[in-house]
Amino acid sequence: MQYLIDASIYVFRAYYSVPDDMVDDDGNPVNALYGFCRFIGDFMEQVTPEYLAVAFDESMTECYRTEIYPEYKANRDPAPPELKRQFEQCRRFVRALGVMEIGSPAYEADDLIGTLVEHGRRQGRPSTIVTRDKDMTQLMTRDDVFWDFAGKGKLGYEQIPGSFGVWPEQVADFLALAGDAVDNIKGVPGVGKKTATGLLEHFGSLDKIYANLDKVHEVNVRGAKTLAAKLDTHKGDAYLARRLTGIACDAPIENAEALMQPSAPRLGEINALFDEAGIGMALRRQAERVSDIYRY
Repeated sequence: MQYLIDASIYVFRAYYSVPDDMVDDDGNPVNALYGFCRFIGDFMEQVTPEYLAVAFDESMTECYRTEIYPEYKANRDPAPPELKRQFEQCRRFVRALGVMEIGSPAYEADDLIGTLVEHGRRQGRPSTIVTRDKDMTQLMTRDDVFWDFAGKGKLGYEQIPGSFGVWPEQVADFLALAGDAVDNIKGVPGVGKKTATGLLEHFGSLDKIYANLDKVHEVNVRGAKTLAAKLDTHKGDAYLARRLTGIACDAPIENAEALMQPSAPRLGEINALFDEAGIGMALRRQAERVSDIYRY
């Protein structure tokens, strides 16, 4: 089993859950750094993974999805400077911990994780995707696990419909139909979550829906009689959205097999970072325990 962590989710979680009066000697907040380091340390001690990568999101200005659709995620406010600073510190910590840390201006963390999922499959290894983002379930097969660490826990392939309404292989199509307000993806006007779920339950996929527009009126959803016309009118919107909601699994990542195997933490670098941030002994002792695990 390989473990792939969607880091940004947990940096933001720490930023909003750990009090912002936790600051360094210069008054810079370190709450996100502290919470994220504690999360990673807890994870390493609990799991002791043989294969692990931690993926971060970078600037959206060069992302391939923004080239396709300039309004992609344009509704999001930029991260405040105090959080950007802590993101870089979190990345330093992961590297010093001896763990593969990866980010790209052209690909989002989802795509990097998707690429590593495919790499693992070629090696015969299933993946546990550590995230709270339901979009990532589209990467799953029956051997994989979705893990909302410190949240709802682990979900297997068969449990995804009960939690998210559709099967993993339907998630990208569902988002293309219903839209995704979080990412500023419009989808098909007039098609909400219940309608999208009903269409996919009936036909199976976006392609099959559009191949059977003459049968859409048979679906047991509100407004079924006029639904085919809406879908036909907005076919271009649906397929544009589908290019955005699907996770790319072909990002260029070199030497993944070797880099995914954790090495012994560099405690000097970790302590230097913690000195800068004014972080005390609890996380340092945790790093030492992780070092004992991976020393040999």
